[in-house]
Amino acid sequence: MNYMTKYKEWLLNDYFDQAITNELKAIEDNQEEIEDRFYRELNFGTGGMRGIIGAGTNRMNRYMIRKATQGLANYIINYSDDGRARGVVIAHDSRHYSPEFALEAALVLNGNGIKAYLFDELRPTPELSFAVRELDAISGIVITASHNPPEYNGYKVYCEDGGQVVPEQAREIIAEIQVIDDFELIKRMEREEAERQGLLVMIGEQIDRRYIEEVLKVVPNKELARNKGENFPVIYTPLHGTGNKPVGMVLKQLGFKQLEVVPEQAEPDPDFSTVKSPNPEDIAAFKMALKMAEKSKPALIIATDPDCDRMGLMVSNKQGQYINLTGNQIGVLLTNYLLEQLRAKNSLPVNGVIIKTIVSTEMVCNIAGSYGIEVLDVLTGFKFIGEKIKDFEEKGGKEFIFGFEESNGYLAGTYARDKDAVVAAALVADMALYYQEREDKTIYQKWQELLERYGYYREILESIQLTGKKGQEKIEKTMNRLREERPEEICAQKVVVFKDYLTGRLIDYLNGQEREIDLPEANVLQFKLADQSLLTIRPSGTEPKLKIYCAVRGNTAERAEEKIEGLRTAILDEINQILEGC
Repeated sequence: MNYMTKYKEWLLNDYFDQAITNELKAIEDNQEEIEDRFYRELNFGTGGMRGIIGAGTNRMNRYMIRKATQGLANYIINYSDDGRARGVVIAHDSRHYSPEFALEAALVLNGNGIKAYLFDELRPTPELSFAVRELDAISGIVITASHNPPEYNGYKVYCEDGGQVVPEQAREIIAEIQVIDDFELIKRMEREEAERQGLLVMIGEQIDRRYIEEVLKVVPNKELARNKGENFPVIYTPLHGTGNKPVGMVLKQLGFKQLEVVPEQAEPDPDFSTVKSPNPEDIAAFKMALKMAEKSKPALIIATDPDCDRMGLMVSNKQGQYINLTGNQIGVLLTNYLLEQLRAKNSLPVNGVIIKTIVSTEMVCNIAGSYGIEVLDVLTGFKFIGEKIKDFEEKGGKEFIFGFEESNGYLAGTYARDKDAVVAAALVADMALYYQEREDKTIYQKWQELLERYGYYREILESIQLTGKKGQEKIEKTMNRLREERPEEICAQKVVVFKDYLTGRLIDYLNGQEREIDLPEANVLQFKLADQSLLTIRPSGTEPKLKIYCAVRGNTAERAEEKIEGLRTAILDEINQILEGC
């Protein structure tokens, strides 16, 4: 069925509400817009789907939510004996239509006889992960588009261990979704009937308390925070999202009484009206917090994204200037701090493991190695870190200490199986207070010490936005071209190792060897250069972008900066030439 046929089907079908019909009528003379909305169904990837809100099969709306949930319901019924009774936990963030989409998902589950535990208001994504485990549910759903622009929303699915569904499970759910060819066959129960039958259960404060208890258990120096935290000022912004209550509760219970929340960004706002992007990786998101800092001079400024699974951080140096730390730098600092504290308490596990993604900094390997701790690489996406935690528990032999990804996602403890900005905020506050009180250092000074000891690592991410059907085709052609015509040299450095995670093939040019990569398939290419620089290229799983990760190591900060700029320029020139020919 071509896109115009699908468009007319939606336009003329009485199943769709008047708002959908009006929206589609308004674009009847815009062929390009019609094509973009209907040339495909919104991609349900390995964790769920994410897209622009609107009418159409390639948009986020209540009908695509219903279809995805019917597929999930079929999967639960077909693959579990007790799934209906165990139920599904559902949470949502502060975005447009998030509460409505969450309720739609619940009522479709109810229509299939599956219990739904629905949070009474917005909650952080990591709390959803925790709640799935706490309630022994068969699955979880969170309605969020993380730090995407306000026109986006999304739908993420979790399995019974609290982790996002991994590729094998996702394929089975996708298969169930794809066989649904008629929206009117989707089962849905009205709310009143669902509540009467006990299929729709509202949850809230009790789960909050248990979640906060588990987060606090992970913090190494709670006694120090109780004794000294009162005089340690911290500024925090939830960027209009879900983090205000849980982050505030955790930090204040730890003893950080001088917590200031940016008032203009404290309340949920689906338009994220005070920022260009609600992304704590972006220094621009800290503008209001930095203005507040001029008065209170805090040691830390913390920001979390709308669903509170990513945390950004600015720290002061000795001159009182605020430095923005990257996700990699925060990951390195937290790894070092947690290992320090475990060793100081003689609790460092002999089988301990740090887990990072393949695009996260290699610096952590040197640090963990100095403690005798193993570092494992997984594919991009925190679901793969959660999957490893599950494997460790089921098979034994290894103990999870900490996991992180360069995009500001962190987890310590096993109470949840997704990145958690609440625990990350607690850990950085605890760490900063510890270094101030025990070593008379700022976090920034500690970072400089680590660079001097382990080497000057530098990483950057470049993203090329390519929207619409044509953009998607350009991304695919670029990846195929790089895969087929592998460059032998980049930035005057020989390629010594090439990894293609889609074919599962590693080629070691120095040794003339080829072997399999022991990771799931993914559309990712990685080039290791003779000077140990690393270049990784992949399509974004959540936005219409091609992502390029550059990583280098230098003997000095200046040399590292020179190397990263040279590598960035070289690969962008190469990719732009490919795009021009598409």
